Amino acid sequence: MIIGNREFDTDRHTYIMGILNVTPDSFSDGGRYQAMDDALSHAEKMIKDGADILDVGGESTRPGHTQITEDEEISRTAPVIEKLKQEFDIPVSIDTYKSSVAEAALLAGADLVNDIWGLKYDSRMAPLIARHGAACCLMHNRSEAVYQDFISDFMEDMRDCIRLARDASIADDKIILDPGVGFGKTYEMNLEIIREVGRIQELGFPVLLGTSRKSVIGLTLDLPAGQREEGTLATTVYGMLNGCSFVRVHDVAANQRAIRMTEAVLQKGSHLRP
Repeated sequence: MIIGNREFDTDRHTYIMGILNVTPDSFSDGGRYQAMDDALSHAEKMIKDGADILDVGGESTRPGHTQITEDEEISRTAPVIEKLKQEFDIPVSIDTYKSSVAEAALLAGADLVNDIWGLKYDSRMAPLIARHGAACCLMHNRSEAVYQDFISDFMEDMRDCIRLARDASIADDKIILDPGVGFGKTYEMNLEIIREVGRIQELGFPVLLGTSRKSVIGLTLDLPAGQREEGTLATTVYGMLNGCSFVRVHDVAANQRAIRMTEAVLQKGSHLRP
């Protein structure tokens, strides 16, 4: 698939989406990269460490977060995205579920919309993405963790996201799916969806796994957010072994090394390695 000006060989390599939160209250790194200089410095470090995409978020979506206005979210994200595109030759994603924020980001140069509601929150989102010819990552989410049959219902929810994209004429080769670890799921469900992440391949799209520093790791290992790197690496390798094409992470260097080592063992993606 093509994101921005870069082609991604999603069958042969697992790529890294580096997290750049320009928020005061994100669960792991809130407030660290609010200033433009800090955001650009961190972006440069993630690129040097091996990030393939930068994902810019202006509103924390941690459990219990406080929703901010669209204008505030735009003011946090659009200038950073514009500057990133001026300074670096790398695809940039906007992490939002609001079409007005996505539009401002796309006009600033964003290449991908990372929607935690999989096009279901804002009916204007899918047509906007199609109109701009942008790529999108559609994440699974529910307002409550209530299911008749978790995996079966999960797969149907994902099909609904795909239908919304296709109905708006978003091309199949512009779609990534995300199982939504930590969203609309219990602790046990989060473990199960990681375990069953290979099932999503049945839908025919590249899969992004986002587990970095999340509560499922903290609860399993009884560790605070800043000490969950090893748990994240375990899920990255597991995701690779089950066909994930992207991982969304905070600790780019460590995950890039884990990916390179795993690919060496599997003898995959050697032509993509530096």
